Amino acid sequence: MIVSRRWLEALLGRPLDPRELEQRLAQLGVPVEAIVPLHQDLGDILVAQVLEVQKHPNADRLTVCSVDRGGGGGGGSPVAVVCGAPNVQAGKKYPYAPVGAVLPGGLKLERKKIRGVESNGMLCSAKELGLGEDHAGILELDTPAAPGTRLLDAVPLADHQLVLEVTANRPDLLCHKGVARELAAVLGGTVKLPPIPGAKSLSDRPPVRQSDRGEVDGVELRLEDTEGCPRYIAAVIRGVRVGASPAWLAERLRAVGQRPINNVVDATNYILFELNQPLHAFDLRKLRGPAVVIRRARSGERIVTLDGVPRTLTADMTAISDAERPTIVAGVMGSADSEVSEATTDLVLECAYFQPTRIRRTRRALDLSSESSYRFERGIDLLGMPDAMRRAIELILAVAGGELREPPLDLWPRPEQPRAVFLRPARVAHLLGTEIPRAEIERLLSSVGFVAAPKDERLAVQVPGWRPDVTRDVDLIEEVARLRGYDSFPDELRRYRPGTVPDAPEERAKARVRAALAGAGLFEARTMSLGPADGPEAVAVLNPLSAEEAHLRVRILPGLVRRVQHNWAGSVRDVRLFEVGAVFRAGTGAPEESLSVAGVLTGARRPPHWSEGAKVPDMDIWDLKHHFELAVGVAAPGSQLRPGADGAGWDAAAGAGQVVGWGGAIDVDIPKWAAPVYGFEVRLVVGAAKLVAYRPVPVTPPVTVDLALVLPAGVSAGVVESVLRREAGPLLERLEIFDEYRGAGVPAGARSVAWHCVFRDPARTLRVEDVERPLAKALGALEGELDVRRRES
Repeated sequence: MIVSRRWLEALLGRPLDPRELEQRLAQLGVPVEAIVPLHQDLGDILVAQVLEVQKHPNADRLTVCSVDRGGGGGGGSPVAVVCGAPNVQAGKKYPYAPVGAVLPGGLKLERKKIRGVESNGMLCSAKELGLGEDHAGILELDTPAAPGTRLLDAVPLADHQLVLEVTANRPDLLCHKGVARELAAVLGGTVKLPPIPGAKSLSDRPPVRQSDRGEVDGVELRLEDTEGCPRYIAAVIRGVRVGASPAWLAERLRAVGQRPINNVVDATNYILFELNQPLHAFDLRKLRGPAVVIRRARSGERIVTLDGVPRTLTADMTAISDAERPTIVAGVMGSADSEVSEATTDLVLECAYFQPTRIRRTRRALDLSSESSYRFERGIDLLGMPDAMRRAIELILAVAGGELREPPLDLWPRPEQPRAVFLRPARVAHLLGTEIPRAEIERLLSSVGFVAAPKDERLAVQVPGWRPDVTRDVDLIEEVARLRGYDSFPDELRRYRPGTVPDAPEERAKARVRAALAGAGLFEARTMSLGPADGPEAVAVLNPLSAEEAHLRVRILPGLVRRVQHNWAGSVRDVRLFEVGAVFRAGTGAPEESLSVAGVLTGARRPPHWSEGAKVPDMDIWDLKHHFELAVGVAAPGSQLRPGADGAGWDAAAGAGQVVGWGGAIDVDIPKWAAPVYGFEVRLVVGAAKLVAYRPVPVTPPVTVDLALVLPAGVSAGVVESVLRREAGPLLERLEIFDEYRGAGVPAGARSVAWHCVFRDPARTLRVEDVERPLAKALGALEGELDVRRRES
């Protein structure tokens, strides 16, 4: 989404700094991807007044103008400028580029003779200044500024485009008013729509008609598809004059990257970018009936959209038709059959709400996207449509003239009330971890258009129509946190209850791999799981973002290689990256998903140190083998490396001979100054989780026997315990060492080790003889196998 700084300033009524906007919007959860200066390259252009226009002595189509450039062009005396435009008149003001000025595009003006007459600079057209496509005549200025004034100081041209990253759940930020509303909440002030030059206010809202049909100024309206189009507003404007838009309107659209078309179409686009309400204007003369019918498309119907492409509709789509044929693919694009042109005098203006999922499916089926469909499929303000229609009518009447003889017709068969969500301040404190006063909660929510009213121990919050994403109390709590500022929350560790549920086996395996590879000096990367096709097993994506991201990845390694190339583009030579993530392969039904770990190595074997005089050697194939062995050891324990089947690199083979990984040199286009690239990829083997068996609390008493044994040299306590457990049987519940002794009474080189031997039968109480029999058996086995005897004293 592109917004204009000057447009935001007009809505907020205050100057704005683009860098501050970047910071504020980022804090509100709207990252600014880029800031693009507009017309900052016009700093050398001045306002000049033509004093006299004379014919060129040596050219019929040229004139010699005496130009007052004021004091800013190198002197106060008039200068002669040769000009070829026919519209230059004495007494008028024009943009003037003096000698030495640099024009947009980098052209530096010099003093030179044109057909024998010296020209000191140039009077500029709109195209030469990057302000439009008109280059037939010089751009005439309507400004009281004195000659010599910088053009950027006299005419409000300098601007900045802010490219915003707007998530799919925030359609309210796809217009300038929505962005201004967010900024007003943190900067203070209110949002007011800027006045339209020459517009007359239409104060009355059209009455809502709870019907699916009606008539406005001789045009019949029928709303037959109320599921696909719940609400439809139409107005008829007669006597319009279609032509070029006024400069202020054309410049507003250029500031957001749009090309001006004509005053009517530009007016609808202006409302789109100001209020997030797509509109469409029909040429009334081209409508048969005249009628506007909102209905389900008929399977096989054909329409040629405005891009000149014939398209076939299906019964799952909504179409806007006249009495005979479809004229618009609802919510997506219109057709040339009803397009507004210079011959248009009467028009029908449409303001509609289309069901978002219907528009999304239509857009995908037709492979056709537009500014309108982008907004309709995310959800627009159903409740704010009358205000958008009123402002659009005011704008069209101001820039194209005409007459509104009847108020618009608002068809809304099933009106909806604003949604209400209840919010408890205690719930806010519980989720955010800090107490926020009720008054502050009300203030924060009210600053972005919510209406909060106390009700018992709760707040009844009315959700504005432009926020379709807010449906639950947690959505409101997120708004409170966002508007209050995440930096305002304490960062100390609060009291919490530690969990006892162990991590999933997959997470433990990934953590083990990350620790090992990060410890070896590799940096973890996160790449896209989408990319180009990587073999016949690649899974195609039904709605890809681009042709380069049309398939799910089969391997992680190609994405890491692209990251290496990205680093090379920034002159970074030494790269060590790894990634743990999912890969996909085509299956019989759904794609098969598994976990892999991959790594890439290129450049120096280790970071250089200033004390070393010699260059650090580059990594080679043996460095790759070392890291590959490390990855295999932690990702697929028990697997063995063997020479690769193709004779290059190594394969990692599991116990059954199945290949689970590969490592070797990678064939890639390497810059001359870079080093060879090596890579590996291993399938992550996730072991089964160890299940904890339930054992009930014993209800019978134990019998504890303290047993001291003399262990000869070389006999470990662990070996002795294994024999005791084997021979004593299931009655031996637990063994615990409590003493070790060397000295008097113990043969030289031997030692005495004492155990607590705990016997228990879960079903009955043990007697002395029940314990002595297994214990005697165990002692006999120890003496016979290990020469271990019971210590008598």
